Amino acid sequence: MNRIENNSIKLIAIGGVGELGKNMYLVEVDEDIFVIDAGLMFPENEMLGIDIVIPDISYLIQNQHRVKGIFLTHGHEDHIGALSYVLRQIDVPVYATRLTIELTKVKMKSQDYSGRARFVEVNSDTVLEFDTATVSFFKTNHSVPDSVAICVHTSEGAIVHTGDFKFDQAADDLYKPEIGKMVKIAEQGVLCLLSDSTEAEKPGYTTSEAVVAREMNDAFYNAKGRIIAACFASDLNRIQHIFDAAYESRRKVALVGKSLQRIFDIVIKLEYLHVHDEIIIPLSEIKNYPDDELVILTTGRQGEPIDALQKMAKQTDKYVNIQQGDTVVFAVPAIRGNELFISRTVDMLYRAGAVVLAGKDCYHTSSHGSQEELKFMINIMNPRFFIPVHGEYKMLKAHAKVAKDCGLTDDRIYIPEKGEVVEIKNDRFQAGGKVPAGNVLIDGSGIGDVGNIVLRDRKLLSKDGILIVVVTLNRVEKKISAGPEIISRGFVYVRESEKLLDEAAKRVHDIVEQSIAKDTFDWTVIKQDMRDSLNQFLYEKTKRRPMILPIIMEVK
Repeated sequence: MNRIENNSIKLIAIGGVGELGKNMYLVEVDEDIFVIDAGLMFPENEMLGIDIVIPDISYLIQNQHRVKGIFLTHGHEDHIGALSYVLRQIDVPVYATRLTIELTKVKMKSQDYSGRARFVEVNSDTVLEFDTATVSFFKTNHSVPDSVAICVHTSEGAIVHTGDFKFDQAADDLYKPEIGKMVKIAEQGVLCLLSDSTEAEKPGYTTSEAVVAREMNDAFYNAKGRIIAACFASDLNRIQHIFDAAYESRRKVALVGKSLQRIFDIVIKLEYLHVHDEIIIPLSEIKNYPDDELVILTTGRQGEPIDALQKMAKQTDKYVNIQQGDTVVFAVPAIRGNELFISRTVDMLYRAGAVVLAGKDCYHTSSHGSQEELKFMINIMNPRFFIPVHGEYKMLKAHAKVAKDCGLTDDRIYIPEKGEVVEIKNDRFQAGGKVPAGNVLIDGSGIGDVGNIVLRDRKLLSKDGILIVVVTLNRVEKKISAGPEIISRGFVYVRESEKLLDEAAKRVHDIVEQSIAKDTFDWTVIKQDMRDSLNQFLYEKTKRRPMILPIIMEVK
């Protein structure tokens, strides 16, 4: 498909390898850079106070004149959530399918993006011609419609990025993958396949959506009271199952959650969700219907639907609270980091009197392919080279093993590190150095202003608390005018530790007196002496190391 002879082909994972989320991959063909996805990652437990994590795009900023565009595979946050932050730094066109563009606009608006975004709508039949390469697309089967794989065609063959995918034999027309188109691309020659590794450790096939739909219908039919269903706002396939089951069981549906309210109008208008109008009711009207005629749908991003259920269980939700006889359908998959959260929520729901349907694959299923589906993709594409992406290292390793089972040799498989430049030259992989590819932490409106030192301080504060020492000095008379006063927060309970704090204050008093008795003294040295002495003393007494913050004031 590509007409010119390419001299250089490089592949770089800026994010999305060795981690879940933050997907961003670069395909460099000669001097042109094609960016695939711009996703966010939700913070890990040790990232205290951080809202989201995005990729470090320093390399793109330095080379923005070479960037031909950003190509989005689908509308999930781990693939689109960083786009507004990227477009704040570089002005490039964004190529995406219709629904992906609309979902991205909603996300960017929620991130207070007010700049210009040059969206170019594409579909699976679109072919884009660039100076060094041609870009085409094919539909994939995922939990959100309009998901596509992206193919960068070079003179050496196609670089195929699958995006997120699975192969569900019972998929609805909206979600059917274009296997015929995949075969045609393979016949033209695939140089390298970059493939989704999320479920690479799971043998067999991912449970079909048809099974979920059937079990959902049975659950709704057998429920005696209200049904409260929880799922992710971006999991449109699951939301469709819930509406279908509600219609079959003659129930009304009330929507809870800002994320769903924003998305709902879009997907209805674009006909990506098929709902009978008469079954939707405002949340304010649920008291007008018998319990056995109601479904309350709560959605959100990663933790939001579970947060909402906890409020309902505690009887603190503004609109809906759990009551005896409610049935809660957990259509939220357990993903890394939220297993304990889900377990606690289920316990709370039981205590509140609900029947909880959770913990089985029959009410939700993964939107990623398991090992047999990954093999199917590899065998269809028959690539010369293979790079597993989108997953933690153990997932990438498992996917590499799957590729070996399909006949690819070790020298044809490469597991990349973030920022590593992988060049395909002379029919083999070559390491080509590294580019910046760390984490940029978003905290409130701050972008990248929270680094490792700030996180270390937050961790210390959360662990052992803080001790503030205030002393007022008269420099001229060389004496202490007031203090030392010690303020403890998160370290010890003051009323029960008066003796300890008095002794600490005496130590500070002695240090200050000794220092100011000298001919010359330095505030910085006094503060450091106070820290060192208190650190040692407090650790001996409590085995804790609070953050010590000395404050010295001067009066004349």
